[in-house]
Amino acid sequence: FSGIKLLMSFFATESYFVQGCEDAESSETRFRLCQELWDKIKTDTEVLQDELNRKILDSLLDFTRKCSSTRQNSDWASQMRASEIPTAALMLGVNIPDHDMTFQSLSDMLKQSVSPHVASVQAKECGALKHLMKKVLERLMDTVVVVDDEDEEENVETSPRVHRSVHCSLGILCDWYAARTKVGAQTTVAGQVSAKQTLLHSQYIDRLPLTFIFGIATSPSTIQHMLPHSVSSLLCIELFQSLSCTQHLATVIDKLILTSHIAFKLNGKVMQVLIGVFLYHDFSVRNFIKGLQLALLEHFHSQPLSVLCCKKKKALFNVTQLSKPNLDRIRQLPSFKRYVEKQEAQEQVNLMTDDSHLKELCQQLIKDLHKYHKNYYPILRCLHTLTSSLPRYPLGKQIRELHLICLANSVWENEDYQSAMKLVKMLAKGELVSLLQKCVEILQLSKSKKMSPVPSFQMYKFLSCISAATEMTTTVEASIASPIKNLRKKTDLFQLQKTLLEMNESRRAKRLSPFENLRNEALKFIDNLVKSHLSPPESQPLYEVCYYSSSATVRRHLNATPRTSIQAALSNPYHYLQNDSLKSEDGTVSNAAPDICIAYKLHLECGRLINLYDWLEAYSTVVLAAEGNDPDSEHFGKVDEVKHARFIRAVSELEFLGFIKSTKQKTDHVARLTWGGC
Repeated sequence: FSGIKLLMSFFATESYFVQGCEDAESSETRFRLCQELWDKIKTDTEVLQDELNRKILDSLLDFTRKCSSTRQNSDWASQMRASEIPTAALMLGVNIPDHDMTFQSLSDMLKQSVSPHVASVQAKECGALKHLMKKVLERLMDTVVVVDDEDEEENVETSPRVHRSVHCSLGILCDWYAARTKVGAQTTVAGQVSAKQTLLHSQYIDRLPLTFIFGIATSPSTIQHMLPHSVSSLLCIELFQSLSCTQHLATVIDKLILTSHIAFKLNGKVMQVLIGVFLYHDFSVRNFIKGLQLALLEHFHSQPLSVLCCKKKKALFNVTQLSKPNLDRIRQLPSFKRYVEKQEAQEQVNLMTDDSHLKELCQQLIKDLHKYHKNYYPILRCLHTLTSSLPRYPLGKQIRELHLICLANSVWENEDYQSAMKLVKMLAKGELVSLLQKCVEILQLSKSKKMSPVPSFQMYKFLSCISAATEMTTTVEASIASPIKNLRKKTDLFQLQKTLLEMNESRRAKRLSPFENLRNEALKFIDNLVKSHLSPPESQPLYEVCYYSSSATVRRHLNATPRTSIQAALSNPYHYLQNDSLKSEDGTVSNAAPDICIAYKLHLECGRLINLYDWLEAYSTVVLAAEGNDPDSEHFGKVDEVKHARFIRAVSELEFLGFIKSTKQKTDHVARLTWGGC
């Protein structure tokens, strides 16, 4: 992910959209629409992350406030030893890239509501005591801190925040703090602290009211493993647990992707790539969002018809403005071809020849696509509510798993779906009523002009009828039990036989109870909703306008393969430089290629050991041919100082990249580290 920010900054330019499409007519509109969706995703993500972190951050604020107020009371010594430092151990999980955002939010909140004296340091800055103290003092005092006397002049000249330079010591910090405040405000340090640092800080706790906040990725026992008991006993530790990264991802997908508020969508394969990178790479929700934004940029750049990917109320582009090339692109879409094949012969001719008629139809199809999304997500949540509580989770515990099944094919044809429906029929009345009540709430929350109120009304009707079915069930059970009472009164053998036969026939043709009838009707109604609204997106005409499906592109950008990329750049520089003079055939490298590409191509023709002089001669021959020199001339093939220096630089770069290395076998040779060769 190191280069993704640079890549996205290049993508997010209007010139990139213009260069990347044959028809530049709608490039500006697509750029504006992409930028609008980008900003919305970014804003919604920040709001969502603040909501998810709100509980844990509020708990930390309460902890620091309690420490501050306790220190101001006269009974501080009775509540805590004078040398004990209050410490919060914040369990954040292994999603390291997301921690910076959490600590930044925590620092801002502490400065606003607890104390302005907050310093946040990372673990890599805490290797030595002097380095830690230097960072803490600089961030608290907002001045230059020198570690050694000889460094003072250099630091003063280069630092942009110069007020005055001070030496690195806790005594200096105590004096500064005493001069700054006369009340019991505290200084909070977030980060990692070593044993020596903790011992030193504990000696100054009476003069400098410190509070530590440790960010821990794995386990609270890390503190005990890193610090000896004599040191950890100086810390008054309180544990705080944040949401796990998987819970965080589930919430982001639920609130950000599984919603109709954002018209841009991902198909199943792209979602699997992003989730796979999350689960098997870094557990970073922040990088998951970057992958989503990358897919957004790629979609609006590579798909000219993405100009139609917008809501009707916020439309930046009118369907009637579609140009002839874009209309031809619509006619070539696979989903539109399938739609045309289902129409009558005359309608097919009109759609393929009449542009005005096609524009009118496209306007209606886009509306139908938005309506499909409005209905899809509420029904998806209802189905997930019914099936996620079943044993073994036939359709997945997480809603994203069910969503991927629905994206892949017709979910009602799935064996797991059929098994789930059978299990739902076995639910007791109380469990079924509870699940149906949740479905009613989901449908009521999603009421809109695009969604009919009939489903929620019908579900509510089923709930009322099931509740009323209790008395009916009791009456039926009483009517079934009455023949048994009469049977006990019978003493005649003929009557006894007759009654037993009647009871046997009634059992064979046993009628369902009112509750069972209502349960079957409710499940049949839900099954019809699923078949009506959870069809795969590919079944919708013009779905390509909103859905991004190039999973290979996303995988190539997110799953870094540096060696493959380097070899591709060296063997085919045109792939990255896009210079026509570098085009070549049959895998050869143009003699106009960069020096390192020429040297790399020549080294592939050598064996395990490469003679540097022969390599230089071959390189010089190729370069001279590129310069247009006459091969029959007297000086052709001779190496001058400039070419010699260029060759040495190319060889050094190849050695740095790991393609060759020096060898002790022959001083004028290098060893090749790649496979193949003569």
